[in-house]
Amino acid sequence: MTTTTTATSDAATSTTSTPLLSVRDLTMTFPGRRARSAPVRAVDGIDFEVAAGETLGLVGESGCGKSTTGRMIVRLLEPTAGSVSYDGRDITHLSQRELKPLRRDLQMVFQDPHSSLNPRQTVARIISDPLMVQGSSAAEARKRAVELMDLVGLIPEHIDRYPHEFSGGQAQRIGIARSLATSPRLVVADEPVSALDVSVQAQIVNLMERLQRELGLAYLFIAHDLSVVKRVCDRVAVMYLGRIVEIGVKERVYAAPAHPYTRALLSAVPLPDPAAERARERITLLGDPPSPAAPPPGCTFHPRCPKAQEICRTEAPLLRIASPGEARQVACHFPEAA
Repeated sequence: MTTTTTATSDAATSTTSTPLLSVRDLTMTFPGRRARSAPVRAVDGIDFEVAAGETLGLVGESGCGKSTTGRMIVRLLEPTAGSVSYDGRDITHLSQRELKPLRRDLQMVFQDPHSSLNPRQTVARIISDPLMVQGSSAAEARKRAVELMDLVGLIPEHIDRYPHEFSGGQAQRIGIARSLATSPRLVVADEPVSALDVSVQAQIVNLMERLQRELGLAYLFIAHDLSVVKRVCDRVAVMYLGRIVEIGVKERVYAAPAHPYTRALLSAVPLPDPAAERARERITLLGDPPSPAAPPPGCTFHPRCPKAQEICRTEAPLLRIASPGEARQVACHFPEAA
């Protein structure tokens, strides 16, 4: 279990007394693949909040639990423990019938645009389905689908085409249009640009930023590309082996990372200035991330951490305020000075 000291974000983010999304001690444990193999704790007691209109970036290496977290929030996966609250209401254990009206407000954009779209359905049907599930007529849903095609930058006359007739970037626009059909307030974007070419990534990021401004959306933006996260997010949460090790306002996390893992991730982000790129310190982590089926004791990062000491091997650090007067939190016995 990760214990968090609640703090209000400074300057960059305006938080209300009731956040739009609140996650507390969220845990997901999968059974082992074999009969006697150890269970896998993919997400290990994480806490965070997302305010209305805010973008929180969730970053980390592959397999750290980012996508599992996103799927639990929209209830595509049932959490093993912990809670998910939306707009002050605990939705963790709602039945599918009780969740149905909330599906309007909570939507998801998936990583692979083509695999997330039904190849046997037209774009009109793909975008209309969420509305018809919520009770709209076929005519009303189609009219809304045409409007959404135009909103995301697609040609409305192409609405009766099939997904394979569109490029990857266009298919992701269809996925975004589908997520917007019910006018949600929170969108979980799971690696929404990682499967696209770099030039197309920029177009999709621009689109998501515009939609946020026009529609007042909040995003949980899951990614491993820290350059993209720096551009689109207000705050950043860094995950390692199922736990959040640092969370705070983007400018502070990028300018002065407090956790050794965050420092290592940021040191691998290319700099536009060649001279600065050659001069800076590049941090190379030892080995590979441990298996979540057999995490190390104490701080799970200690086998790869250059600052590890005896306490790190025996006692898991709590997520706490990094320094007085700062909202950023870090889970490290020896955090970097701000």
